[in-house]
Amino acid sequence: MNSNLSTLRDYLRVVFRHKAVIITTFITVIISVFIGLELRTPVYEAQVKILVSAQKQIDSPYYRGFGSYEQSEASLTQSEIVISNPVIERAVRALNLHERPTDYEKNYCSPLKARLIDLRLKMSKSNAVASENEPQSYSDLNDDRQIRILHTKGELANPSGNIYEQPYAFRKAVERLKRNIIAEPIRGTLLFTIHATDFNPESAAMIANVVSRSYIIFDLEQQLAELQLKYGEKQPIVVQLRENIEKLTQNLTGATLPDIEAIGPASVKIIEQALVPLGSTSDKKKISLFLAFFMSIFLGIMFAFGLEYIDHTFKSPRDVETFLNLPLLGAIPKKWFRNKSLLRNTKKATVLNSSYHDLSDQIYLLMKDKKLKALLITAVSHLEGSTTIVANIGLSLAREGHKVLVIDANLKSPEIHEMFKIPNNSGLTHVLEGKIALEEAVKEIDCKLSVLTAGSTTLNPTLLFDSTRMANTIKEAKEKYGFVFVDYANLRNSHDADILSSSLDGTVLVVNESKTKHPVIKALIAPLIQKKANIIGAILNNRTFVIPRILYKWL
Repeated sequence: MNSNLSTLRDYLRVVFRHKAVIITTFITVIISVFIGLELRTPVYEAQVKILVSAQKQIDSPYYRGFGSYEQSEASLTQSEIVISNPVIERAVRALNLHERPTDYEKNYCSPLKARLIDLRLKMSKSNAVASENEPQSYSDLNDDRQIRILHTKGELANPSGNIYEQPYAFRKAVERLKRNIIAEPIRGTLLFTIHATDFNPESAAMIANVVSRSYIIFDLEQQLAELQLKYGEKQPIVVQLRENIEKLTQNLTGATLPDIEAIGPASVKIIEQALVPLGSTSDKKKISLFLAFFMSIFLGIMFAFGLEYIDHTFKSPRDVETFLNLPLLGAIPKKWFRNKSLLRNTKKATVLNSSYHDLSDQIYLLMKDKKLKALLITAVSHLEGSTTIVANIGLSLAREGHKVLVIDANLKSPEIHEMFKIPNNSGLTHVLEGKIALEEAVKEIDCKLSVLTAGSTTLNPTLLFDSTRMANTIKEAKEKYGFVFVDYANLRNSHDADILSSSLDGTVLVVNESKTKHPVIKALIAPLIQKKANIIGAILNNRTFVIPRILYKWL
């Protein structure tokens, strides 16, 4: 991007030039965020607050107070116990979570997510059937695949070993509940919270309450084990603990209990029971889309300026003057259709006609002022459109009453004869080879405009250009015509360009907006500058006006 970029118009030009990038980025981000939100099923979170430093029933090595530990360490220890298998398994059994259907989420998710769930379940069943049909012995399969196959068949595997003691659905329910439970210590206290999430708000509260009570039951069971070892099963305190455990087990329904019953007799106390959450984690969907809207625009603009920074092509008339240090003779607007067409009616008021008229006038005044009669109009390649410009400049000056000769020096890829729809059976090559005279090779388009096509040859064009006949041909043309324009669209052949520029009075460069690169054109004209070629200016072809006209007038 140009270092002189400073005005609001320049910044807007960058934005409108890369509007496709900005729009694509905007659409991509918005669609991605929307799909992401659609695939995110609303989740509700409920929490229970627990105190872990209550008084113990006995003073045992296991249940000695936490005085030797930091408070945070005590909370961390207990919070890890919350998500242990004994606590979680009791909660799963109490709530029958293992009996939930595998597509339980479909009741709460979006239609898009529901289709993905159906697809996943279908693929899972297909894989299970494929595994069943594989010619492998049961003992060759790993534990998890054995359980999956037996679960698919409806059988309950129970060989020796703890891994098979529970059905596959129960094990999955335990693992799923562990992922949905977070025990988080409260810093600087002996409190921690149990967070439970679920797609249903009532279920989230029930799970949080049941897990917390299951944790208390586990705590009482540890105390009961210690007391039974110490006093036996008949001890009144042992009997009382057993009764408390049975009572709490009956309350593993998830329903909210009176505060006194919820606190319980254990060494840990429920300070705050879980209530049904009022909102889900996806309640901020509108905010997310709102932020995505502005962030996508910002990201698109950043991409636009990033592309502008790494783009080293000419993008404005000021770029031509800044990077080439040459005067701008004119700019030709881009034609979206029939870009290589001639001007049919130069008197018609169009932007293209006006641009060629201004360019022709500028070149006419410059050549008259500097007493120039023959110009080389050149470009990096024929893709820059120099041939069309040469033809239309000659046509415009001829219609103004000037006698003009246009010469096609593109011996390897001639085009001018195609534009004027004239034969190329004889041309410049035949003149340079001495086969015919100049006046015989020239073809008159009208009374003021003549064209010398390239012709054809088997010789090296460099040998033809680097001869006295070329200089004599240019000299003869200058004597017979008011203006001579030579088209040579191949600056990459610096030797031929140097020969032609030395035979003519001046050189004009044609650069293509958004195609010709600054370093390339500067490197190609360096030999011409070194040989003291008279480069009088440059023409910007295919110029685009990216800023809307209405907005442009206000800037």
